[in-house]
Amino acid sequence: MRFFTIGKAWAFLGVALLATPFCWGQANPARVAVCGACHGANGNSQLKDVPSLAGQPKVFLENQLVLIREGMRDIPQMKGLLDNVPDAELTALAQHYAGLAVAKPPAQRKADVFARGESLAKDMRCGICHLPNYVGREQMPRLAGQREDYMLYTMRAMKSNQAVGRDPIMSASLHGISDGDLQALAHYLARVVP
Repeated sequence: MRFFTIGKAWAFLGVALLATPFCWGQANPARVAVCGACHGANGNSQLKDVPSLAGQPKVFLENQLVLIREGMRDIPQMKGLLDNVPDAELTALAQHYAGLAVAKPPAQRKADVFARGESLAKDMRCGICHLPNYVGREQMPRLAGQREDYMLYTMRAMKSNQAVGRDPIMSASLHGISDGDLQALAHYLARVVP
């Protein structure tokens, strides 16, 4: 059902996208509105299995936008949304979301699951690529404060080699990790303050 809502929003705003002059270096307001339908007006998603984009590294966002535009990362809900969008506009969109404030992580936690996730993140050396505070850098995404459901969804896809257009190193990193451990990692990282 959500797909059709997004499709209607895209169709409605399609005219606005064509009519809105694009200012180099600034994200197109109409395109930001389309993105906000799922990723949240402030870049912090409220929808299950949809990532928050606020505070993600600019290079990471640029890379993902290009992969989606070129069809190398298949997200059915985003089909056609980035067709023919020039690189400069993708860069401006990435810069926009990179500069937004990350929502405060959930305060409630399951103490044993949180502790298990923290231990796993350290043992698996997640901080080497994503930095010790898990805020990400360059092409590595911010994990700290990301939606728990989205991280679990993504880690499961990576573990099963279903995350097309994503870094294959993550598939290897998650090989042999139990689903319970993935849940603990997602629970912990979602509650790390960026």
